[in-house]
Amino acid sequence: MKLGIIVGKVWATQKDSQLTGVKLYVLQPVNEKRENMGKPIIAADAVGAGQGDLVYWVGSREATYAIPGKKIPCDASIVGIVDNTFAENQTTLENRLQDWRAKNIHESRE
Repeated sequence: MKLGIIVGKVWATQKDSQLTGVKLYVLQPVNEKRENMGKPIIAADAVGAGQGDLVYWVGSREATYAIPGKKIPCDASIVGIVDNTFAENQTTLENRLQDWRAKNIHESRE
């Protein structure tokens, strides 16, 4: 799963019959710091997200199965709404990894 922010809606006067009732949004892929990652894409909404929401999305084959009971023709689908994010800085993560390695190596030698 990847993160993205909904930045717009797509209005279609004609679309595949399997997409009837499915909302389509313009989604800007972002990283955990909410920095843009590439170009915006069009995604089908499977969870009732809205403008400005930070969401999880899937692509490729997984996207076609996002809506229960349907196999929709799409390349990306929104599958979750993010309530909150937290990311530790890289130094903290590296220190925690070193501590874990040191502990496990010490225990395996005993």
